[in-house]
Amino acid sequence: MNKSVMLKWLQEGNIHIPTTLLTHYHALKLNEKELVLLLQVLAFLDKGNEFPTPPEIAANMSIDAMECHELLSQLIRRGYIAIIDGENDYGIRFERYSVEPLWEKLIDEYLAADKKEEAVIDQKKETDLYTCFEQEFGRPLSPFEIETLGMWLDDDHHDTVIIKAALKEAVISGKLNFRYIDRILFEWKKNGIKTIQQAKSYGKKFRSYQNGNKEQDEEKTKSVPFYNWLEQ
Repeated sequence: MNKSVMLKWLQEGNIHIPTTLLTHYHALKLNEKELVLLLQVLAFLDKGNEFPTPPEIAANMSIDAMECHELLSQLIRRGYIAIIDGENDYGIRFERYSVEPLWEKLIDEYLAADKKEEAVIDQKKETDLYTCFEQEFGRPLSPFEIETLGMWLDDDHHDTVIIKAALKEAVISGKLNFRYIDRILFEWKKNGIKTIQQAKSYGKKFRSYQNGNKEQDEEKTKSVPFYNWLEQ
């Protein structure tokens, strides 16, 4: 191969193929032959040929023009490629291929896969949360307690991290019951507590305040070293 041939080879250019297309084409119900045909169309578009003929496309594949025409027709009917009208600078109308429908399908598939992954992560968090409660209580949760946990997540929209923090607060306070934890979550939500740091700071202020009252009125009030959420 001489230098001029190599130069021509390099000047052919490259086509950008989204990795997502290569990893999700099967989920889009495309087979390998259809994928390669779509890549050929993308390559022609990249080179400025917006409406390559079946013989032109087939010349770069291991199929004949007739099969290429049939595959193109199928991809158009299934909504992967569209034929749209265009107009050049001289006002002459022409037809061209558009792969926008393919990108739309790919985006939908990517978002669906991402949503599915998030659902799996959320499910794992919920499972870990139930396990955490059962470990602290030292027994399986009752149906009512399981329902309460579900309400905290689905109805009250408490984050699993915050629920675990409330559980820890109840353990530290020596009041390990769902009513007490529910009251903690209610107070935190009312006061805009959304992070672990905010929860720690909020609890520390109340404990500090309570300890201050204890020193001033120790004979009248018998205080516990932690904030009693149920008495608020």
